[in-house]
Amino acid sequence: MLNKIRNIISDSVAVKNKLLSDDAMIDRIGQVTDLIVESFRKGKRVYFCGNGGSAADAQHLAAEFSGRFYTDREALPAEALHCNTSYLTAVANDYSYDVIYARLIHGIGQEGDVLVGLSTSGNSKNIVQAFETARKKGIHTVGMTGEGGGKLKELSDFLLPVPSRDTPRIQESHILIGHIICQLVEENYFTD
Repeated sequence: MLNKIRNIISDSVAVKNKLLSDDAMIDRIGQVTDLIVESFRKGKRVYFCGNGGSAADAQHLAAEFSGRFYTDREALPAEALHCNTSYLTAVANDYSYDVIYARLIHGIGQEGDVLVGLSTSGNSKNIVQAFETARKKGIHTVGMTGEGGGKLKELSDFLLPVPSRDTPRIQESHILIGHIICQLVEENYFTD
């Protein structure tokens, strides 16, 4: 069992080392940071969406903006789209689970907002449809996926594909990338 634990940790570190050596990915993370800072400065909002563990990660990252990360500061307008369970269950029941995020983006999203979708496969139907709706409304899209990007590759203004096909390793890296963005947004928004 101890070797298995070491192997899991080693696999996680290996994925992060691939991220560390990917200059294009690091540059895109910086570009996403700049996009979010600029959007907040223009009075826009950041929305997050995901399914399962990725929904938990979406909620986690939204809370880092709307709460705080490292510093005591004013709240930033960010939210995870799945937190209203009455809405979620009604729309999933009355229409389809595939449209839960697209309907919200259609209803509350504004041009210049940012939609961050977390999908390890990049093929989650409800996130794909939300990105399609976001495109029509002039909302910036950031796809956080696994290797290849799936369908979100073509729908993302900025794609952050983790170099792995292993769901837990991808999700661990999504939180790492998300935390980097949260830290840099906080530092840049409140100091410039």
